[in-house]
Amino acid sequence: MSEGFNLSQTSLPLSLPLLKDTWQVKAKSVFKFLGPAFIVSVAYIDPGNFATNISGGSVFNYDLIWVILWSNLMAIFLQSMSAKLGIATGHNLPEMCSKTFSRKTNWFFWLEAEFAAMATDLAEFIGGTLGLYLLFRIPMIYAGLLTGALTFLIVYMEKYGQRVVEWIIGTLVAVITIAYTVEVFLAKPDWAQVGIHTLIPSLPNGDAVLLAVGMLGATVMPHVIYLHSQLVQCRNQKDHTEEQKRKHLRMARIDIAIAMNIAFIVNAAMVIVAAAVFFRNGMVVNTIEQAHKSLEPLLGTLSSGAFGIALLASGLSSSAVGTMAGQTIMKGFIGLNIPINIRRLITMTPALIIIALGINAMKALIMSQVVLSFALPFAIVPMLLITSRKDLMGSLVNKRSTKIAGWVITSLIVGLNAVLLYLTFAGSV
Repeated sequence: MSEGFNLSQTSLPLSLPLLKDTWQVKAKSVFKFLGPAFIVSVAYIDPGNFATNISGGSVFNYDLIWVILWSNLMAIFLQSMSAKLGIATGHNLPEMCSKTFSRKTNWFFWLEAEFAAMATDLAEFIGGTLGLYLLFRIPMIYAGLLTGALTFLIVYMEKYGQRVVEWIIGTLVAVITIAYTVEVFLAKPDWAQVGIHTLIPSLPNGDAVLLAVGMLGATVMPHVIYLHSQLVQCRNQKDHTEEQKRKHLRMARIDIAIAMNIAFIVNAAMVIVAAAVFFRNGMVVNTIEQAHKSLEPLLGTLSSGAFGIALLASGLSSSAVGTMAGQTIMKGFIGLNIPINIRRLITMTPALIIIALGINAMKALIMSQVVLSFALPFAIVPMLLITSRKDLMGSLVNKRSTKIAGWVITSLIVGLNAVLLYLTFAGSV
């Protein structure tokens, strides 16, 4: 007995370094695959989210937080499927559409995707412009041009490798997260109400439906469904075995879970702060500028400064991601290879026109997110069809439960859009 006891005593210290080494190896393995989802997550906390979430919180209190939760769950599912498609096929979604569907169908997909990309660029570009204006009082038109120049710089860094862009975007995501952590701390929300409305759905009226669809469009973004399948390619190895593909997918899902849940926390924080500060004080916020100005007397300079910094970081990072997605869309569907700078100049034009005409930026942001919600099915349906084909996906083909979940999500999005159209034509919105 004593010998057995002594043996266990000596083996325990020896096992601790082994466990530590094993944990370090696993941590390094996971870390190697982190990055693509953080680029994608920027689209889920872009300036369009600021507009819809602030409106939702200031008008409907905590009632619409559940929309953020369910939108995030959909986002995790859809981004996982996009990553899976890229890993299994070695191609991005637009390229697989080009291989799978007719030329005419791909031209339609491309036109629809470009229309959605313009709505995306509108939100992102206006957000960066407003951030510079609010922080430094740079006139809007000059702030817009500076936003374009800074976006070019971020995208230019891709020539040094995708990892460099991932670090830049990851840093900007960290800035947004820290800024809104400060906001929530200062706002002192009613956490019991936050918990109730996170779990229990409610839509008080037609305007709430409009905002709910806008929040869905701002959270689940079509252009990053296309992009994610491209971003995973730099981690793909040549002649991937099925086992290597399954490991890559497991790591990609960890990446997605971390990044998307950070995005959920930030989005929820936006609604919570708006409800705790604006709704509680009887203020309906109609512009981003009003939100910024109102925070300072209610919560102090730190709060309004954090808001401006978060908006600027969001606008710059998401604008760069939108440009990357645009290139993937053009090359994949119809083989166009327009230089990034020229494409960026084209997509900047609508935002500059809105700025020059003095149109309410917040309303433009909300409507751009509604447009994106209508564009979602055209990205999701082809992805579902392709990932359900064993001849294309191999062992990573969709299971029956995945197919059902995918079509339920698609039906829900289409159904919400149908309700919105009915309410709009009925005059309820």
